[in-house]
Amino acid sequence: MAVVQEKKSLCEEWLKTEKKLLIDGKWVPAESGKSFETFNPATEKPLCRVAEGSKADVEKAVVAARRAFEEGPWRKMAAAERARLLYRLADEIEKRADEFAQLETMDNGKPVRESRWVDVVQTVETFRYYAGWCTKLEGETTSVNGKFFTYTLREPVGVVGQIIPWNFPMLMAAWKLGPALACGNTVVLKPAEQTPLTALRIGELACEVGFPPGVLNIITGFGPDAAGSAISNHMDIDKVAFTGEDKTGREIVKASAGNLKRVSLELGGKAPNIVFADADLDAAVRGAMLGIFFNQGQVCCAGSRLFIEEKVHDEFMSKLTKHVGTMRQGNGLDEQTVIGPQVSKDQMERILNYCDIAKKEGAKLVCGGESPKADLPNGYFVKPTIFDGVTNDMRIAQEEVFGPVLSVITFKNEQEVAEQANKILYGLSAGIWTQDIKKAHKLVSHVKAGTVWVNCYNQFDPQMPFGGYKMSGYGRELGKHSIELYTNVKSVWVNLD
Repeated sequence: MAVVQEKKSLCEEWLKTEKKLLIDGKWVPAESGKSFETFNPATEKPLCRVAEGSKADVEKAVVAARRAFEEGPWRKMAAAERARLLYRLADEIEKRADEFAQLETMDNGKPVRESRWVDVVQTVETFRYYAGWCTKLEGETTSVNGKFFTYTLREPVGVVGQIIPWNFPMLMAAWKLGPALACGNTVVLKPAEQTPLTALRIGELACEVGFPPGVLNIITGFGPDAAGSAISNHMDIDKVAFTGEDKTGREIVKASAGNLKRVSLELGGKAPNIVFADADLDAAVRGAMLGIFFNQGQVCCAGSRLFIEEKVHDEFMSKLTKHVGTMRQGNGLDEQTVIGPQVSKDQMERILNYCDIAKKEGAKLVCGGESPKADLPNGYFVKPTIFDGVTNDMRIAQEEVFGPVLSVITFKNEQEVAEQANKILYGLSAGIWTQDIKKAHKLVSHVKAGTVWVNCYNQFDPQMPFGGYKMSGYGRELGKHSIELYTNVKSVWVNLD
């Protein structure tokens, strides 16, 4: 506990400074002079005040980003130099790993051991992975009919607007910034208003290691009718990348029509996590828990629909409920905490409302379904919740709850579960648990999802693409595929006759 307290005091010193907007390499207040508080969801107490950016601030940031792109050194500098700066940024984050982990936990609520060993580690790995891509953005030569020398160039898109969510604030910043900067673009980044702090800290380090002014601009503030919509509608932004709910995604697509800016979307999910009778049930139980309770269920690819083959339902549920009963819930700064608070009061109330809906629809509450007010009177906590006897047409099975709420659905055979798995608007991810490899591969090919985990869940690596089918969005982040999001291909014809 002493170690946690020491790191906390370091974060608290940083929190005492005024949090401003990063525009053109300078930290400036919002033009309106407005600011807002960001809260620790475990205590409901404010952490600090943050500048409330608006359309006017976005305009300044876009002007700076455009100037840095067209006139500044970023696009023109040697690819190896861009790589060096991204590597240095990764190194500086890694040096401050404990500080970043705690800051993320204080702002978001997630257990500090998740922040430290998942979020921080993968953030560093992502920046390093894309630093390596800087020197590998290649064109190609082709042979065409006639006396021509033909080749292609891969060039940056230009000014990119990036809007990231509150569930993985630091990691989502890396997923967006890494490929965009590696390709030579300039960025206007808007973190979620609930969790702006680690993005601002990354911005500070980017300035310290030598990123040129205007390359990375950070506008904190709100989304609808504010900074977020200003980015979506701006006529001088060439591309928008968004992670968040599908409703906002649709609005961004509509806004993009103004200048036909490119859009990539990573939206919601309602993943089927399918357990067959021949699976290693102990491993599947651990996978089911990771699938729904990791990050308090605030994960777009959460395995929130647990399909269990009928013949092992009772055995599986017995094992599952036993493990859930041992989960320690509390302040994320406690190293023993396994499940922390939801990110906000609104999110907590949304989840509890879905629990009420599930009960009214006839789902059987196995555990949870309420806030642990007796044990945790402060904070936005929801107990780990399991509903059994769920049918796939219930709202609890069709709509994204985005919380630690598991819907258990039974099935009889492979054909039935394959059909039910796809009876959903989303298609972001899925899990399959079986020791029959033929069955696994058949089902993988049938499930409409961007990522399918077989005998594992919630596994990520910067090399593997991530994105969705259907209303889970389009475009792929991570891996070489994200390079396509942030570059244009130019064809060149040279007459040799």
